[in-house]
Amino acid sequence: MNKTILAIMAIALSACSTHPAPTATAQAAVTPNRPAPTPPARGPELALAIEAARAALDSCIAQDQKGGVSVVDSAGGLRVLLAADGTSVRGVQSSTAKAQTAIAFKTATSDLFERVKTDKDLADKIAAEPKYNGRPGGILLKVNGEIIGAIGVGGARTDEACALAGLQKVQDRLK
Repeated sequence: MNKTILAIMAIALSACSTHPAPTATAQAAVTPNRPAPTPPARGPELALAIEAARAALDSCIAQDQKGGVSVVDSAGGLRVLLAADGTSVRGVQSSTAKAQTAIAFKTATSDLFERVKTDKDLADKIAAEPKYNGRPGGILLKVNGEIIGAIGVGGARTDEACALAGLQKVQDRLK
């Protein structure tokens, strides 16, 4: 190998070995356009989210309904997704969309479903966003009036009743 190339490689190796990898703080300092990290969203504890989803799904199954159940945190991030055997892809997708819609509009999707009948602006806003689903089945999870997440059920004829069964199972233990 060429002596110049070897010298450059030696310098590069020594630079790597004498300087530790930059920390996240150091990287942020040298990347001025990098956005600040987003704080974690509030949400139900994982065990309670799973329990609520299971109770909602069991409620649908008891009514001979196949559906999907999603539990999201206060930012709409998916925490849990369960689906009964034989649930359609659309049912699974709509469960998440309903939960995220409830979060986005800070109300149950059954309320939105009624309001869009007389509020064209609201109807247009919901229709303009493909990830929203304003049909009944999305309900909020609240603690002391603060929204901490939502449950969405899709694919069953009794979506909202199933979601409410999930909420009732865990409501008194949400923090």
